[in-house]
Amino acid sequence: TVEEKVYEISKPDEYSPVLITTNYALDFFIVSGAIEEASIPAYLCIKDTGGIGVLAAWTSGKFNGEAIADFFKKYGVEDKVKHRKLIIPGVAKKLKDELEEELPEWEIIFGPIEASDIPKFLTEEWKE
Repeated sequence: TVEEKVYEISKPDEYSPVLITTNYALDFFIVSGAIEEASIPAYLCIKDTGGIGVLAAWTSGKFNGEAIADFFKKYGVEDKVKHRKLIIPGVAKKLKDELEEELPEWEIIFGPIEASDIPKFLTEEWKE
């Protein structure tokens, strides 16, 4: 597992994208590597789920709208960026409604299902 926190990848600023995933080590290393490959500075939020992946964490209630909203408050994510866009794992589509309820001022964006598609997604789709 990796530490729960907001990781700053490539010196992000207030216009950089915000992504979230679990603290499952493989998720972290694959997603952070894909963000670095995109050459777009970003905030990568890592939520402690006991080291389990996105789908297992969601079904066990460790990676849901309320838990993510609490994470945002705990780590001051809103103070880091001027925009209100959150990119969630593409496999976590069921999270969207929960997040829109818990973080109503945030636009919830589905990221790619495959982490290998993150560089293309960020390069082509990210706009502050």
